[in-house]
Amino acid sequence: MIQVSCALIVNSIGQVLVTQRSAHMPLPLKWEFPGGKIEADETAEECLIREIKEELNIEIQITGSLPPNDHQYPDKLIRLIPFICRQKDGEIILKEHADYKWLDAKDLLDLDWAEADVGVARRLREEFLKLKAEKS
Repeated sequence: MIQVSCALIVNSIGQVLVTQRSAHMPLPLKWEFPGGKIEADETAEECLIREIKEELNIEIQITGSLPPNDHQYPDKLIRLIPFICRQKDGEIILKEHADYKWLDAKDLLDLDWAEADVGVARRLREEFLKLKAEKS
């Protein structure tokens, strides 16, 4: 099983950052939550902070988490470990991805997602909609 951490970066107006894989990456042009593989000598949180700095040029603060999502691709099993984050510093510069967007939670399921990210997107959307309903 490949352990991967991903960032659910939420901005000040409640939108979530999503990134589009480049045409040269596996799963080309699919949308995902940014992150990467956890290395043997690091925690999921350390991995995420490192990956986001490497991929997007920003620093994040982890503020929470969602349950992991396991997904079986034809050639590998992925455990996607999502963390809710906020951007602390820096300006987004895409170093690996083709594009990025800030999306409202209600629009999360409208994208062509990498399959492992679908369950996380669905769960995050449910959590945001539940919070919104509680505030109403």
